[in-house]
Amino acid sequence: MELFRGVNVDWLGKKWYFLAFSMIFSVLGVISMGMHWHSIGSPVPLGVDFKGGTQVQVQFQQAPDANAIRAAISAAGIKDATIVGIHDLNQANSNEVLISLPEQTNETTLDTGRQQIVDALHSHYGNPFTVRNVQVVGPTVGDQLKKQAVLATLYSMAGMLVYLWFRFQLIYGIAAVVACFHDTLITVGFFALTNQEISLTVIAAILTLIGYSMNDTIVVFDRIRENLRLSRRESLPDVVNRSINQTLSRTVLTSGLTFLTVLSLYVFGGQVLRGFSFALVVGILIGTYSSIAVAAPMLVAWQEWRAQKGGKAVVLPAAKRPRV
Repeated sequence: MELFRGVNVDWLGKKWYFLAFSMIFSVLGVISMGMHWHSIGSPVPLGVDFKGGTQVQVQFQQAPDANAIRAAISAAGIKDATIVGIHDLNQANSNEVLISLPEQTNETTLDTGRQQIVDALHSHYGNPFTVRNVQVVGPTVGDQLKKQAVLATLYSMAGMLVYLWFRFQLIYGIAAVVACFHDTLITVGFFALTNQEISLTVIAAILTLIGYSMNDTIVVFDRIRENLRLSRRESLPDVVNRSINQTLSRTVLTSGLTFLTVLSLYVFGGQVLRGFSFALVVGILIGTYSSIAVAAPMLVAWQEWRAQKGGKAVVLPAAKRPRV
């Protein structure tokens, strides 16, 4: 199925608009992460998976009063607890709250914290309730998960760089990895800007987006390589523009349908999947954009740099097709 026929958009002619767009959102994200680092010691708010602590998700029979819940917990001797209402679009009145204890330094107190919350609600708050979910993570485990999450992201990008180096050329791999880093930075920046927590499910979404963005980029790169073989006398900017236009229908169909799916997940998936689906919504938009506006223009920028350095035009050679 082809949505667009005879498209002739000069994508590279708009590269400065693309650069401005990327710079604005990247800088805003970095500034927001810096502000979070100054206030909480982390570039983004971290979920209990990473910072350690106790979270108890409670559903009340009647509409809960956050101030009364806070007073009940304080009366039981629990200090600095965070109480957040959970709003689920699938239920008009879910009556659920998430009660979080601050980061614990002693792992033996984590299970005690959960029981203290339950006892405090039984003793000092008259609204009947049921416990829906409990998360208890020690600080040592949280630190290990943070390191593993960062390493998993870096290893995935390094592996893709090596693959594209052999599959195409080194410049293709560098351009694709830069695009993936761009996508990750902006996605995490959106979490910082909207003050949403990063959890293990969000890391899983980010790793998924790295693969998704890389797949989109490879499709464009493969078409560029094929067109370079067929049009050896054509300039690289013209080849890149034509290749992006030829793959535009595929990009819009694939990314558009995937976006609608994850948007539905974000709207109707509830609070538990909110962070995961938010990362997918932002990441798919940015990943599709970067395949066109970041990765492909880098190939042309490399050629122009080589041309200026050598004093003549340099045409990027087509990578050899591996034998199957």
